[in-house]
Amino acid sequence: MTESVPTKKSQKFDPVRAAALQAMILVEQGEQTDVAIDKVSKGKNFRSIDRRFMMQLANGATKLRRRLDHDLRFYLAKPSQGLPILLSNILRLGYYQLRFTDRIPDAAAVSESVNLARAMLDRPRANLVNAVLRASIREPDKVKFASKDKDPKKYLGDYYSYPDYFVDYCLREFGPEDSEKLLIAYNQPPHVTYRVNFLKTKPEEVIELLKSNDIKYAHGEYLPEFIHIEGGGLPLESELIETGKVFVQDESSGLAARLLNPKPGSNVIDLTAAPGGKSTYMAIRMRNKGRVTALDKSQKRLNLLVENTQRLGIKIIAPVVCDMLNFESSQFDRVLLDPPCTGWGTAGKHSDLRWAKTSEDIRNLSQIQKHLIDKAADFVKPGGVLVYSTCSIIRDENDQIVEEFLVRRDDFEVDSASEFFGDAIVNSRGFVKTYPVAGKLDGAFCARLRRKIHS
Repeated sequence: MTESVPTKKSQKFDPVRAAALQAMILVEQGEQTDVAIDKVSKGKNFRSIDRRFMMQLANGATKLRRRLDHDLRFYLAKPSQGLPILLSNILRLGYYQLRFTDRIPDAAAVSESVNLARAMLDRPRANLVNAVLRASIREPDKVKFASKDKDPKKYLGDYYSYPDYFVDYCLREFGPEDSEKLLIAYNQPPHVTYRVNFLKTKPEEVIELLKSNDIKYAHGEYLPEFIHIEGGGLPLESELIETGKVFVQDESSGLAARLLNPKPGSNVIDLTAAPGGKSTYMAIRMRNKGRVTALDKSQKRLNLLVENTQRLGIKIIAPVVCDMLNFESSQFDRVLLDPPCTGWGTAGKHSDLRWAKTSEDIRNLSQIQKHLIDKAADFVKPGGVLVYSTCSIIRDENDQIVEEFLVRRDDFEVDSASEFFGDAIVNSRGFVKTYPVAGKLDGAFCARLRRKIHS
């Protein structure tokens, strides 16, 4: 199974659901969801409403893969027997529509799933799909779960659809009640946030445009130039995004740039910059005065950054293609390090993440992060500031990296984030931590570290 699913031309089926099915299979084979969706959409000429429906199905069924498999076992004659990837995903897609969408009639969910099985498999397996899905409608109470009190890890993992290692981490870090709230939050539909570009417009003007088009919004929790869009899609894309008046960026991602707090005229470096969300935000806060060196080892991703800077009207970003471990330079006033991480803070927006990342990834990435923060420190002038940030909520990638760094480097100290943000997101150590349970922010971490001036 690769990009396309074989079909029998004589059989009719819904091409939108078929595309969602193809995307689910590609993701299970290791593709990122957004890449898979782009691949299966190519040449289809879907209407925007069809593409949104396809994305809802592909993302939703991918997120809930463990829950879907758990439930479906109760309706299979041989639940312990593995199913072929195509058949298992047709069942997942059908069951997802029955249990986890509220606008698809049961009859349509079943019949369209049967049509897919007939077209892509054969009549016996289409009959199996029909029997399993109809049984799930007749006997919804047949599904059972582990005891929440006796085996919370299995209960939460099965019910909310997460890998055991992540549930186990949450239980240790947050306790059962807060863990459940977090797992629920990551299963909600992702939100979109616009960052207003001060070089081209003002928040009030963007808000007036949203109001005049009856688009609901909410103000940023901590950064006033961020506007949370209620509902799906990218409203007013041609008027706002394509003109560079706004940039799509989660508010949690902007916190690191605000914490670095570069001033107009500063000499700043973003060490892993592409595709440019933080670099462009810093440049805008600097009012296009000074210099932002945007370093990244990926030419392709840096090209995206250059496109973004041109659209936003930014003139002070200097892109450099280089691995930061090999980069040599004089020192900077401000240094931002946003290293590779598991991305567990963004699990609500990346449906494949929970299945793509492993506990081994955390261990491997934390070793990389240690090397990168040591290198980043050398770029900071005495009296200058280093901000370390991730889009993860895993302590091993965040607090632990910073605390161990401070033991190794006594020429750095924590510069508390409480000067910039309130207690709601700043812990007692002075680090910023956000979670999707509080407001419309992804999970994120950032720490502001100042290099001491030795007398």
